[in-house]
Amino acid sequence: MTELRLYNTLTRRKERFEPLDGKLARVYSCGPTVYARQHLGNLRAYLFADLLKRVLRYNGYGVRHVINITDVGHLTDDADLGEDKMEVAARKEGLSAWEIAEKWTLVFKQDLEKLNILSPDVWCKATDHIPEQIQLVQSLEQKGFTYRIDDGIYFDTSKDAHYGELARVNLEAQQAQERIEGASAKRSPADFALWKLSSREGARRQMEWDSPWGRGFPGWHLECSAMSSKYLGTPFDIHTGGDDHIPVHHTNEIAQAENAFDVRPWVRFWMHGAWLMFERGKMAKSKGTVVSLDGLEAQGIDPLGYRFFVLGAHYRQQLNFTDEALERAQTAYARLVRHAVELRQAEESADADQVGDFRARFRDVINDDLNAPQALAVVWEVVRSPALGGAEKWALLSEFDEVLGLGLSEARIEAPELDARVEGLIREREAARLARDFERADQIRSQLAAEGVILEDTAQGTRWRRA
Repeated sequence: MTELRLYNTLTRRKERFEPLDGKLARVYSCGPTVYARQHLGNLRAYLFADLLKRVLRYNGYGVRHVINITDVGHLTDDADLGEDKMEVAARKEGLSAWEIAEKWTLVFKQDLEKLNILSPDVWCKATDHIPEQIQLVQSLEQKGFTYRIDDGIYFDTSKDAHYGELARVNLEAQQAQERIEGASAKRSPADFALWKLSSREGARRQMEWDSPWGRGFPGWHLECSAMSSKYLGTPFDIHTGGDDHIPVHHTNEIAQAENAFDVRPWVRFWMHGAWLMFERGKMAKSKGTVVSLDGLEAQGIDPLGYRFFVLGAHYRQQLNFTDEALERAQTAYARLVRHAVELRQAEESADADQVGDFRARFRDVINDDLNAPQALAVVWEVVRSPALGGAEKWALLSEFDEVLGLGLSEARIEAPELDARVEGLIREREAARLARDFERADQIRSQLAAEGVILEDTAQGTRWRRA
């Protein structure tokens, strides 16, 4: 059997994957900050994580998967500045921060369901794990990795000899730039907040807790280290997220976790998905370049059509989002669904010997760092193969779809209504065929084809579809 090889951001190469703990792969995926609806770029990260989980299962591994919900601590500036995004959204919508979190968490989970993304084994919220986060800071404090300034408790990156290895961070260059740009209360620009203290001025925050250092709230990076280790242990197998998490969030997670838990490496594989690009720029809420899943549905795009679109590019490649590209993916997905619906009823068999060849090719490409585009190419070869019977084709399609998650086993075709004139022409053609007036029948077929209606004569009667 082909071995599973995954690209590890930490080592910058593909490596053979086997779980640290026998047959159980332990996986953590950075979840959303639930201050607004997640856009399509955000959702691409969870489609990638879902593909990873399905491939792990395809290789016979059990999977324990954890996704967090960030409902406190993520400031408007990732460098520990600004306001908490939850508090900002609460003022804007006239709700409490808790209500904002509940509202957008529910919408996020509904979007995952529409995309046929498997639920994790554990959902965990930052606000439900404050004691664990305080304990982690205390451990770092006892080991001499923290210091205090006016606004909070910070991690001293100069104390960590391995800081920044994930992102190839150059601390000396950062410190030199800081000296040029001006002094900061932080000892180093790379130092990051572990616990932010409530402001002595202004209104009281909605989300804050008592701690050994005073009333406040956890830093954004802290929650992932605390919760992933609680539910997956240390070390664990795989941590996923977007490319944008590499230089700050994941780098800081590693620093605090490895020094608090005395484990290195804390995570064996770091895997990152590339951005969804929109008009040559990253799709991002801050830029106003966002499209949501409900926006696609309003345009008549099936959410699984978007899943098909995302699978058409390797997860480590930037994917350019355009209406034209999405429509092509939707058309191709609809065509695949049509084949699947027909093949589900197929009973004819042919050369079953080739089933093993197609299966091996699919496994080869999907086990090569989740190469979904090549896996889809194998799917289309199966559909078009003259050597396979319908029964063999469906057996392969249904097996491959356990990995690709396109919902082919449950897919249905909803035929659009034909207007009365076209419907009448189809009935007229049927009558002409019964009367053996094949010239007239062919004329009607050509006329409908010119109007974008394709007819297919089968043993069960005439079927039609839009071109």
